Amino acid sequence: MNIANALTILRLVLVPVFIVVFLNDTTFYRWIAYIVFAIAAITDKLDGYYARSRNLVTDFGKLADSIADKALIISALVLLSIHGYLWWWVTIVFIVRELGITLMRMKMRKIKVMAAGQAGKIKMVAQSFGIAGLLIPWQSIAPIEGMIAQGLIYFSYALIAIALYFAISSAVEYIKEAVRLSRANAHEE
Repeated sequence: MNIANALTILRLVLVPVFIVVFLNDTTFYRWIAYIVFAIAAITDKLDGYYARSRNLVTDFGKLADSIADKALIISALVLLSIHGYLWWWVTIVFIVRELGITLMRMKMRKIKVMAAGQAGKIKMVAQSFGIAGLLIPWQSIAPIEGMIAQGLIYFSYALIAIALYFAISSAVEYIKEAVRLSRANAHEE
């Protein structure tokens, strides 16, 4: 057990807390859900920083970090769609991409570990901030008809659109790389 793994475990624990809180779609509970989501997202950055900077990378951490990330993002997307804040087709595209690429990367591990590329990292940042923006009940700060509140909601949707673009483009890159690696491996055998 180290600080990086402890932060990953905290994120895993926060996922069901987030789900239970956000199942109740009231202004108060949306603020709490946003706070829980933000804390979980911050632990993602911190655990990666500590793992790399202090040489605390473990096999458990690699696996648990990936599970925690996907559980948090997928649960947020599903709940946003359940509550009508995000179109289901967007949620389905993100989920299919996440699960498909994860399975492909696991299969490709036998040949070569496929690290996350820049497009995947951009997707994760845009997705996290977009989700956070959709979680915040902007109408409690300013009337929903107000230009600022409406602008923040549109900005959150723009971030989701950016994340969707990078989700698809990075998936295409992963698939191309997997095909290239598979062909190279077949020629070596």
